[in-house]
Amino acid sequence: QVQLVESGGGLVQAGRSLTLSCAASGSIFRINAMGWYRQAPGKQRELVATITNGGSTNSAASVKGRFTSSRNSAKNTVYLQMNSLKPEDTAVYYCNVQKYTNYWGQGTQVTVSS
Repeated sequence: QVQLVESGGGLVQAGRSLTLSCAASGSIFRINAMGWYRQAPGKQRELVATITNGGSTNSAASVKGRFTSSRNSAKNTVYLQMNSLKPEDTAVYYCNVQKYTNYWGQGTQVTVSS
């Protein structure tokens, strides 16, 4: 099992920045990728950004150039730096770890006011 603890969500004005953190513990060997998904009210959960063990990144078109995922392997922590936030970025953000199965954090609310 993998336990994920997220932090860093909150309320922020449009145009400002926010950083999310997610620390993994437990069965953390053979992790293929870590990253972030989000789910807005009435919408499906969607990919935000992921980063593999090799450092390759993948992000949604809607956040390219604004959001950056990074990983500190020594701390088993993944970060999401969110810049130039928009009201449409409002959602619950979930940390994700990919092994032979997916593990999810409890989610952290990000609200962007206009």
